[in-house]
Amino acid sequence: MLGVQQQQQQPVISHLCAGCGQLIKDRYLLQALDSYWHEDCLKCSCCGCRLGEVGSNLFTKANLILCKRDYLRLFGATGNCAACCKAIPAFEMVMRAKSNVYHLDCFACQQCHQRFCVGDRFYLCDNQILCEYDYEE
Repeated sequence: MLGVQQQQQQPVISHLCAGCGQLIKDRYLLQALDSYWHEDCLKCSCCGCRLGEVGSNLFTKANLILCKRDYLRLFGATGNCAACCKAIPAFEMVMRAKSNVYHLDCFACQQCHQRFCVGDRFYLCDNQILCEYDYEE
């Protein structure tokens, strides 16, 4: 997690934007990741939201700049799969159950190992995902 600072541009000092490479002539600029940015150039790599508008924090992992929502969606609180404990790479499709994030291949009943399909009911019990049959047992 890194901070985003908004600074008023001094008339004499000029900075190049880390996003577009152009000179920043705007009244305000952002400072993040040891660089300066136009307000329009510092965006989340996933959803494209302007990071200067969504708060003073940004997240970076796997060469991505992310808002908090997308960081948690992609990597969960730890960035690891709740079933196998291995890292989840950026932009890999995941499944989520409350705060747990899973690789697609790991999203299966932890009793019978049946993978879930779209529309299947599953239960999160003691931090384990279970199919409807095993949950009722």
